[in-house]
Amino acid sequence: MRVIAGTARSLPLKAPQGLNTRPTTDRIKETLFNMLQAEIPDSVFIDLFSGSGSIGVEALSRGAKKAYFVDNSPKAVSCIQENLVFTKLENRAVILKQEACSALTGIWDRYHEEEADIVFMDPPYADGCERDVLIVLREMRYVTEDTIVIAEASRKADFSWAPEAGFQVTREKCYKTNKHIFMKRIPI
Repeated sequence: MRVIAGTARSLPLKAPQGLNTRPTTDRIKETLFNMLQAEIPDSVFIDLFSGSGSIGVEALSRGAKKAYFVDNSPKAVSCIQENLVFTKLENRAVILKQEACSALTGIWDRYHEEEADIVFMDPPYADGCERDVLIVLREMRYVTEDTIVIAEASRKADFSWAPEAGFQVTREKCYKTNKHIFMKRIPI
């Protein structure tokens, strides 16, 4: 696993030990960031269920002005810290060792973030917590109709319920075993 492009290009990244983390492969990460390349510079990026932090690190390397890393695992948080220090990107990063929904509220309450440009989530596939995250995101002032919300999920995952949570699916990109679901907030 490595940084694909930008200021930290080709630097290797660590992953937390154990089977609880499922890092996004370099090929899938490259495809994702090729789709987002125009949106990344000067963006505020939120990486939920960060694991190794490789998605948020990639965003910072490609020019995001700030990235929030959210994970409640001590091993993951330690790994994210190491990867940020190694890539010299820690000065534009905020790590929140919390459950995702609580952290989303804290980004407004504690950091007073005006607008998030991209929210990426890669929760455990079987947990189904995407719905809970979207319901919280719907209430956050920093999530606007322009914010891109992306969920990495099993290829079989059905997001037909997203409008009930306040989001419309704008695109799906399928891979061999998983997919990225791109969403935007439905105007109120």
